[in-house]
Amino acid sequence: MRIPLTGWLVLGVMLAPGGLWAENGKLTVEQRLERLERLSRNQNMADMVYQMQQLKQEVQRLNGELEMQKHALDAMSRRQRDLYLDIDQRLSRVQPGTAPAPVPSPAATPLAVPAPSQPVPGAAPVTQPTTAVSQTTAKAVTPPDPKKEAAAYQSAFNLLKQGRYPESIKAFTQFLENYPGGAFEDNAQYWLAEASYVNRDFDAALSEFSKVLSNHPQSPKVPGAMLKMGYIHYELKRWPEAREVLQSLQQQYTGSTEARLAEKRLQRMTKEGH
Repeated sequence: MRIPLTGWLVLGVMLAPGGLWAENGKLTVEQRLERLERLSRNQNMADMVYQMQQLKQEVQRLNGELEMQKHALDAMSRRQRDLYLDIDQRLSRVQPGTAPAPVPSPAATPLAVPAPSQPVPGAAPVTQPTTAVSQTTAKAVTPPDPKKEAAAYQSAFNLLKQGRYPESIKAFTQFLENYPGGAFEDNAQYWLAEASYVNRDFDAALSEFSKVLSNHPQSPKVPGAMLKMGYIHYELKRWPEAREVLQSLQQQYTGSTEARLAEKRLQRMTKEGH
């Protein structure tokens, strides 16, 4: 039987003159050994409880530190996202795109109706549907309300800023349907793609970013769209496509922030052997 050092110390104290066993000399050797074993077991149990308490305190401390780090990372991520969206919003106000020129309403510009031609003998007279034509034309040329358009765009943008990505996707999709060719169309198209990207729906994001390039080739959103397309190909492990897009971005927009980020991703791909 192995007795720990603490057990021997207890035994020495009890066997010392004036100790517990010295006072009870009637105990047999077996009884003394049994008591000693019981004390040893109690001591081992106490040591285990103490060690468990220490481990529990250490785990609690590590959990606290982990929670603090997670909170700090979340706060940093929110600040970066807010800063990014705020900068884009400021740029959108400075360069909102080309707004459609107001089209005169039919009331201001009367619809010219051709004069009736000479009636053909024996033919039924032809009635000109001037009222129906005017109503149809009036409905087609009525420009959208700029205030409502801006409010709809801002509402969709706020959903994205709040991290409500599915709702923002629906809002931007509805905006593009309601205001085609509007002042914020290229921005809305870009943020629709961005919402899908941060939601990790890479196929949808790639399709929407491609529309920025095809539908708005002169938009300041094109470099950002190309950069995200390169990132998406990277995430999907399409190395040749990622390299092609990022290199094209470098060549077309040399010196831009997007070009520098593209260079960093290309260097990373080279280090990784892609």
